[in-house]
Amino acid sequence: MKLGAIADTHDNLPAISAALGVFERAGVEAVLHAGDYVAPFALKRLLQSRLPVHGVFGNCDGEHMGLAKLLPSLCAGPRHLELGGKKVCLVHAWESLTHEDIEASDMIIFGHTHEPKIERHEGRLIVNPGECGGWLSGRCTVAIVDTDAMAAETEEVHEQARS
Repeated sequence: MKLGAIADTHDNLPAISAALGVFERAGVEAVLHAGDYVAPFALKRLLQSRLPVHGVFGNCDGEHMGLAKLLPSLCAGPRHLELGGKKVCLVHAWESLTHEDIEASDMIIFGHTHEPKIERHEGRLIVNPGECGGWLSGRCTVAIVDTDAMAAETEEVHEQARS
């Protein structure tokens, strides 16, 4: 199963739209957002795709009620899911994980640092897709995760807006 990992979109609607294009071209079957949508309109754009969306809140998500109204399964995280036969832990900040969360997971997807990272640790795949918003680094990135291969690749998202 291919998953689209995204985080730290920070209201950048053109980048969210471009990320969805990357996911569609890659054949992604579900989107995992590791938090920091910021406002409900950013999540609404993500939900306009036909892909199932799983997510957690980030530290900059100010309108929890509005976000949760759009995606009732949205939670503070860590959130544990089974996708593609793998135990996936979705969280915004790595520091929020307990030892038990890590041990219970085949893969961990997180955000918060705005820096892409893909590594394997003790048989687990650890993925930070970087920031899709592009506000801090000037780079908009997402990750494509393959649960069968237990591998991931960071992808550049080339359309973003600056205001």
